Amino acid sequence: MNNLLSLRLVSSLCLFVFCSQLVMAREAVSPSPLGIPNDAYGELLGQDNPVKDQVSAGVAVAESQKPKPKGNKKKREKRGSFVVAPIPISNPALGSGIVPVVAYIFPITRKDKVSQPSVLGAGGLITNDGSRAFALAAQLYFKENTYRSTVFYGHGNLDYDLYGSGVFTGLKLPLVQTGEVFQAEFLRRIMWQFFLGPRVTVGNSIITLAPSSGSTPPPPPDIGFHTQLTSLGVRLTRDTSKNRFYPTNGTYFVFTSDFYSTDLGSKYTFQSYKGSFDKYWSLNKSQVVVSDSFACTTAGQPPFYMNCIYGSSNELRGYTAGKYFDRHMVTTQGEYRLALPYRLGVVGFGGIGEAIPGSDQLLFRHNDFLPAGGVGLRLLLSKDYHVNLRSDFAWGKDGHTFTLGVGEAF
Repeated sequence: MNNLLSLRLVSSLCLFVFCSQLVMAREAVSPSPLGIPNDAYGELLGQDNPVKDQVSAGVAVAESQKPKPKGNKKKREKRGSFVVAPIPISNPALGSGIVPVVAYIFPITRKDKVSQPSVLGAGGLITNDGSRAFALAAQLYFKENTYRSTVFYGHGNLDYDLYGSGVFTGLKLPLVQTGEVFQAEFLRRIMWQFFLGPRVTVGNSIITLAPSSGSTPPPPPDIGFHTQLTSLGVRLTRDTSKNRFYPTNGTYFVFTSDFYSTDLGSKYTFQSYKGSFDKYWSLNKSQVVVSDSFACTTAGQPPFYMNCIYGSSNELRGYTAGKYFDRHMVTTQGEYRLALPYRLGVVGFGGIGEAIPGSDQLLFRHNDFLPAGGVGLRLLLSKDYHVNLRSDFAWGKDGHTFTLGVGEAF
């Protein structure tokens, strides 16, 4: 979520919010009125004698109410699948703790064999540095893949560090950010599998300084003040993969634009634009190669936590969120995925990117490139939808990170 930094971290930990492309649900058979078999019901409707109609209908009802032999009893079809994962966390920005995640994946109606299954989810965050947060989310697919709707609410307080630059490089400022955010969007399929629709974001937060025993960089503006952010935006997306939890082919494209304005009640007026493109190649039944490209830019006068933040959304892994952030950002990365027996899997990944200060420095500077690479282990949580528990160990330019989550990084 491109909202307050604290809640963006929460949403990145609760990956179940952004699941897409699932396997199709099976169609359920609908009985005719009164439980009468469809053929018999049609014959009854065609009769001219009302007395005969009543007698026939009564016989049909009586027959339908007879107990069926146990041997003919059909097994009830499974509606959806639960994913439960109490995920340990060890993050340089947030500390060590646990992220409990619960999600339910299901088709809204069994008759709709085109729409992808929907997701309801809840997650939390508890760490040893005092960070606490929770999030609720729903992503619904319906009307034979004509409409998609997403609703998200998160609330929390996170302790994290803001890293200095220039003469303050190597210093960090401990902050506590408390806030909440609500976001909703409604998309409609237009053409060529593209979905387009409006979105709204409403959030507020207050940032205070945490105790520190050493030297720190200067604090950012608005410390100690309550900040309201409100935006209207648009999302355009296209997904041709068959399973969004574990894509093995196709492509995924998404572009979002959010416009924050004082006319909407926001304290700041600025614009945020983000886009990504993923490509999936299946080498065989157990091997997949993926490429990911991402770009972010901001315009106007955003608060520091609404800039493009390196490492906040798996772009790239290996960097602590809050250490590199600026007005523009670009990244590209690749990943090799291998599914193993006994619900296990392994991955290897690598990439490069850059955080760019502003419009006067848009050219790439090779000495400021931020490379990353790493390896990961996967544990299959749901066979029905191939949902993995993800653990990644990554190295960046000046450190490393260990992260866990539900679902693939991209």
